[in-house]
Amino acid sequence: MTPLQRLCIIGVGLIGGSLARALRQAQAVDTVVGAGRHTAHLQRAVELGVIDEFSTDLAVAVGGADMVVIAVPLKAIRPVLTAIAGRLAPEAILTDVGSAKQCVVDDVRDIFGYLPGTFIPGHPIAGTECSGVEASFAELFQNRRVILTPLLESQAWAHARVKAMWTLAGAEVIDMGVRHHDDVLAATSHLPHMLAYTLVDSLARLDSRAEIFRYAAGGFRDFTRIASSDPTMWHDVCVANREPLLDKLRQFSHDLEQLTQAIENGDSDSIMQTFQRAKHARDNLYLD
Repeated sequence: MTPLQRLCIIGVGLIGGSLARALRQAQAVDTVVGAGRHTAHLQRAVELGVIDEFSTDLAVAVGGADMVVIAVPLKAIRPVLTAIAGRLAPEAILTDVGSAKQCVVDDVRDIFGYLPGTFIPGHPIAGTECSGVEASFAELFQNRRVILTPLLESQAWAHARVKAMWTLAGAEVIDMGVRHHDDVLAATSHLPHMLAYTLVDSLARLDSRAEIFRYAAGGFRDFTRIASSDPTMWHDVCVANREPLLDKLRQFSHDLEQLTQAIENGDSDSIMQTFQRAKHARDNLYLD
């Protein structure tokens, strides 16, 4: 891929900062412009060598950029689009990193009045429980997947450019339909986060919470690690992908009730069958 001349990242946090670091390491970008609300945060990104320059005026930041990556929480995407509408260069590619895609597509259509051919929605399946530019690192996307959800309006050259960018960042890039993406991610990412948050919150309100957490074993720590993720981001995901997530929550609630009844009834066979099915499924899944 010909190096990006001017990359604008709106939201220089874990994902945006890591993308900038990865592209720098791959020598795939000339200038990285950071944009956001907080001058001190952006200045820190300059000090860390993540970005070259910055602006808190989004319309100014995107000026002259050949690639604009929106890396803010889902709820903040609409105001960002409002600020940059009509200010992008004619051939500038617009993409995002949102965990839900239909809401982003709807926002772009509403704000721009149409779906630009240079708009390529995206979602890197990568992250940690940490947040902020200081948590970013160039290897975040190595051997991770990035899902692109190109639209009927999307131009092939713009799609190829975004794919090449993520490939250079170390990711495996795959394409998926918008609605299929939201349904799959509701099950594989959004539901587990809801379960982790709810479990920790539930246990933390027990009178014996201090003792419970003191003696928590490794399994509890592994499962609940994602409850340390950014609450704002996951609140936005929960609201934005409401219907697919509700479908998965209802299914899980039904299955959990079935297990509850089996335990209550002393139904040893049902309990064992559930555990055996789960072990077989987990042992045969490709999760690396």
